Amino acid sequence: MTTQTSSAFATVEQLNQNYGMRARELHAQGKKVIGYLCALTPVEIIAAAGFIPMRVKGSVNEPITKADTQMETIVCPVVRSCYDLTVKGSYDYLSGVIIPHACDSINRTYDIWKNTLDLPYTHMINMPHATDASSLAFYKEILKTFRKSLGKFAGKEISDAALAQSIQEYNQLRLKVRDLYEFRKSSPPLISGAEVTKVLVAAMSIPVMEAVTLIDSIIAEVKTRQAATGNRTPRIMVVGADIDDASFINLVETSGASVVVDDLCPGTREYWEIVEVTADPVDGLADRYLNGVKCGRTYREQKGTYAEHLQDRYCHIGNFVKDFKVDGVILFIYKYCDSFGFEVPAMKDYVKTLNKPVLYLEDEYSQASMARLKTRIQAFLEILGS
Repeated sequence: MTTQTSSAFATVEQLNQNYGMRARELHAQGKKVIGYLCALTPVEIIAAAGFIPMRVKGSVNEPITKADTQMETIVCPVVRSCYDLTVKGSYDYLSGVIIPHACDSINRTYDIWKNTLDLPYTHMINMPHATDASSLAFYKEILKTFRKSLGKFAGKEISDAALAQSIQEYNQLRLKVRDLYEFRKSSPPLISGAEVTKVLVAAMSIPVMEAVTLIDSIIAEVKTRQAATGNRTPRIMVVGADIDDASFINLVETSGASVVVDDLCPGTREYWEIVEVTADPVDGLADRYLNGVKCGRTYREQKGTYAEHLQDRYCHIGNFVKDFKVDGVILFIYKYCDSFGFEVPAMKDYVKTLNKPVLYLEDEYSQASMARLKTRIQAFLEILGS
């Protein structure tokens, strides 16, 4: 990077404050940057083609204006914000956008992205919602089609060797993120939830091996920290869809808690599961993205009793609650996020089976509206402390 600093956290702060700064530098050097919208996008294929994958994010500080002239206002506010910033030129260095069939707000707005933005390349990955054998077989063919399409845009075939190397690099990044989360298991945690969120946001805006190096530096800095003293604070898990800004996590922590783990994008949902090494790299990718990414948009047929279904669907949350010694869970859902909104009753039921209090919050994707949540969060924390 052009800016040199002795502190990895200072670099993270720069990458958050000026999101996309590194991608813009690489674009100026002749590299092609490909944007994507969701954790269900197989970034390994993008990198294997020789492009720089960068997740397009919105801004809780930027009012949505231009997007509301082309998208219905009941579309997910995160999607509208991402599109709004793109139309306004924040991502004018992109050579393309890739959109997976995630939720309806992402899928149904693909034509708007494709037809209104002057981009050399766009592609929609038709990802199935079910996880049975036929769906997996179908998805493998979809990934092969995407691989061929992106290779054509790159002017070269994406080889198995290049794809295997890309998988190895992204697996390395995911394992580094797990190492980072280990610092949150101590009481009090050696790294705050807001700091982790900023690190992960920074990581999704830079090339994968630069992200590995950055997180290595963060880990080295955290190891030099001394454990804090004082009263124990409630240990919170935050569950939701896409929290790509540290403002909400910071709100919870400044209210008197420690956010020690999450089920979020970016967060454990996006970074926890690795790709298994398979003879055909597409096989491992398909299984990881269809079965490994635990997202509310994915349908899983109920088998057995309701309690057994809850355990099958949300056991990863239970494992995090146990491993990180969570005291309470906050479900934070954006308005019009149907995929996760429909999940709320079942998720609340599951958390109650863990004998943990749960707080459900629904709000806008906006910094201006977050202050009104503080009173409810503080009341919830008082319950945990009583």
